[in-house]
Amino acid sequence: MSVPVVLVAAVARNGVIGVRNGLPWHLSSDLKRFKALTMGQPIIMGRKTFDSIGKPLPGRETIVVSRDAAYCHVGVHVAASIASALELGQMLARRMGAPSIAVIGGGTIYDQVMEHADRLEITEVDATPEGDARFPAIDPARWRETAREAHDAGPKDDHAFVFVSLTRR
Repeated sequence: MSVPVVLVAAVARNGVIGVRNGLPWHLSSDLKRFKALTMGQPIIMGRKTFDSIGKPLPGRETIVVSRDAAYCHVGVHVAASIASALELGQMLARRMGAPSIAVIGGGTIYDQVMEHADRLEITEVDATPEGDARFPAIDPARWRETAREAHDAGPKDDHAFVFVSLTRR
């Protein structure tokens, strides 16, 4: 039995998730949720996303997808394709006893993994920033909303937001 694959993303009303390899907002509340959703699990991300973070995230096994065969970084696993990243993620998740594999970006990685995802954990950000990375469209015929929790912007949040959980139909 395979370990579920979960896409974790903060997405603006216009679909933007990033700008110039960074986030177009600061949402401390979302960062806390992100940590809770990913701790103790393998996380898969593209090289640009990893470069924007700059280091492996503590308490997680980091898998970076890169087409550059020479790419390496201390403390991370490197996969040459989405298929190999997902295979490695399954192996690591079983070894760790993790409940899921978290895919954390960027836009190209989300596009490629969407068809393999079992669940989406989306933070809908109440903003329409300019950006150069987008989350793929969520087809309501394929996804069913299972939870929705609205929040006003907290003292360390740039915008109001909604936590939304979806499962594959």
